[in-house]
Amino acid sequence: LLLGGDFVTCRGSQIDGLLQILRGFTPALGQFAVLGNHDRLADEAYIRRQLHAADIPVLMNAAAHLPAPFDSVSVCGIDDPWTGEPDVTRAFEDAGPLRIFLTHSPDGLMFVKSEQFHVALAGHTHGGQIALPGGRAIFSGGGPLSRRYTRGYFALPDNGPLIVGRGIGCGGIPVRINADPELIICTLRNAA
Repeated sequence: LLLGGDFVTCRGSQIDGLLQILRGFTPALGQFAVLGNHDRLADEAYIRRQLHAADIPVLMNAAAHLPAPFDSVSVCGIDDPWTGEPDVTRAFEDAGPLRIFLTHSPDGLMFVKSEQFHVALAGHTHGGQIALPGGRAIFSGGGPLSRRYTRGYFALPDNGPLIVGRGIGCGGIPVRINADPELIICTLRNAA
């Protein structure tokens, strides 16, 4: 279970309700998180402590290896691209040969440089939160790539694809139009 951040809006204690739900899940390969801009601006220390207490590692410029028989797969997470200090090189330095790149925002791609991944997952944009019929965002989260990659599947040149989820919450105003909340379920298979 990969968690893309923005667990709270304003107060760090808002994560407690989410963790009550997440404690009910026992994914076979674990749960991993990165922090979002709202988490960093609210109460990052409290949120990190609560995630740690729930056995959910926060991948702050770090990689986590999945358990056998999937131990060749690493989840490489970076700090929030705009409110944190993202370091993709550090996140990938201990990674296995198969890499899942987890970034709160699509803007994390701006820091990738020559690192290779097989799939990248991001959120932050809420799918525009308010969109025209068909999904074209009227508004999107800050950052140049967040406006380009608002939601969906994107083939990237020279790397794996990017999948941007709309998430389940709201930013700013509590309204969603043509950008319904979503949880994405991906099945990753070896192409060989």
